[in-house]
Amino acid sequence: MLPIVDKPVIQYLVEEAVASGIEEIIFVTGRGKRAIEDHFDVAYELEKTLVEKGKTAILEEVEQIAKLAKFTYVRQSLPLGDGHALLQAAHIADDEPVLVLFGDCIYDSQTPASKQLIDAYEKFGTSVIGTATVGDDEVSQFGVIEGSEEDGGSLKMTRMLEKPDPSETDSRQVAVGKYVVTPEIMKILEGMTDGASGEIRLADAFEIALGNGGAIHSLPLEGTWLDTGDKFNFLRATIHLGLKHPQLKDKLRDHLKSLDL
Repeated sequence: MLPIVDKPVIQYLVEEAVASGIEEIIFVTGRGKRAIEDHFDVAYELEKTLVEKGKTAILEEVEQIAKLAKFTYVRQSLPLGDGHALLQAAHIADDEPVLVLFGDCIYDSQTPASKQLIDAYEKFGTSVIGTATVGDDEVSQFGVIEGSEEDGGSLKMTRMLEKPDPSETDSRQVAVGKYVVTPEIMKILEGMTDGASGEIRLADAFEIALGNGGAIHSLPLEGTWLDTGDKFNFLRATIHLGLKHPQLKDKLRDHLKSLDL
């Protein structure tokens, strides 16, 4: 729920999904996360106040939030891994492929990142992992994808390494927290009690699928990756999107130029 410029990170993700054709969104939340549900609900009191003050432009923005999609909320009672979180929504997914978006990954791109992944799924018919290229000093922070290159820079995966030392792999393609996950992967997750880390992890399910001869593809996403998971990148995302905001971009650009850096 941390705001980037004028809306929370989660809303950027919802808008990305909706722009990609998604009509139903399932939030997997935990204790203390009711603010997400409230944000995407109808805000009667706020709307009434905006009407009384004649702030029609802001009112229209607020009203649209609840109309973005059909929202469903499920709870993950214990932090037992991202795969475990996904399983909490398995009964709603109803044996269909699902788009999975982690809450700290925004993409600024002409074609929404989610649409790129959906198009790749329709092409390959497999689970698809969104990736970006990182430098040697960042490899150990992410899940690294290895595989053979196919059309458009996509990889047919052979291995996924969780936070390896740079010397362990030549690949610099890392998972960024955007996936299309097929029912086959969900079935693997359902059969897991824990993974290598002691949690039920999506990365472990991918490794099991590959070990069983299954096919998974990765796709380098076009656009600017805005990782909001640490302080520096959160500030970077705020500046990047602030410089694209129609009401703020000129003031922000002038301010940055005025700084004695």
